[in-house]
Amino acid sequence: MNHCPVIMAILQAKRTETAVKVQDVLTKYGCYIRVRLGLHDAALDSCSPHGLILLQLCGDEIPLQELQKELEAIPEVKVKHMTLEF
Repeated sequence: MNHCPVIMAILQAKRTETAVKVQDVLTKYGCYIRVRLGLHDAALDSCSPHGLILLQLCGDEIPLQELQKELEAIPEVKVKHMTLEF
């Protein structure tokens, strides 16, 4: 966990409209992403327009502020993160 201390949550209010832009940013920073988990309500007859992506970020010098700034520049996207120290 020493080199993977950051957990980031990305909330997309309009998932279907923001997915491509969010994916482009995540691809740019892909070398820092160890785990990615996408969550949204899905059913046979409907699919939630909202989505949550959880990331575990790794590296000695994670460009955390740059990543967050680029994601938050996308309309309807909010970002929170925490650093775990054990």
